[in-house]
Amino acid sequence: MTAQRDIRGVLITVTQGRLLLPNASVAEVITYSEPEPVGDAPDWLLGRVRWRGWRLPLLSFSRLAGWSGEDGQMGAKVAVLKALGNNPKLPFFAVLSQGFPRLVTVSRSALAENQDMKELPLGVHSRVTLNDDPAVVPDLLSIELLIQKALDQAQVAA
Repeated sequence: MTAQRDIRGVLITVTQGRLLLPNASVAEVITYSEPEPVGDAPDWLLGRVRWRGWRLPLLSFSRLAGWSGEDGQMGAKVAVLKALGNNPKLPFFAVLSQGFPRLVTVSRSALAENQDMKELPLGVHSRVTLNDDPAVVPDLLSIELLIQKALDQAQVAA
């Protein structure tokens, strides 16, 4: 029998919800600055922000998931996430966060997947509850593909 191991996670608060990610997927949290616009981009792609010599696409998860068309800017932070898709043009991307993400311990006993079979919003892998707090686990690979598609279409339109 294998020992039950806890993992470190990060809860990122976005407008109208929370994202639960493995701690290892968050590269850094930076202060929000006005992104450089990307022409003809969907409304969830807010633009590009500068980070360590990169121009990272910044997305509003709330807009992508259809939760909210508004993004609060007071105390906004940007969570820089490591991309999983092995795309050399997109090794990182950024998500608008409401305040600092919170480190959490994720244990098997504290995490429950919601069995609600309603259709999941775009970019959501699953709905979960962690210590009675609702959150979603984002589908990072599909989000990366959506970002790449939006950037490719913006370049074609330019």
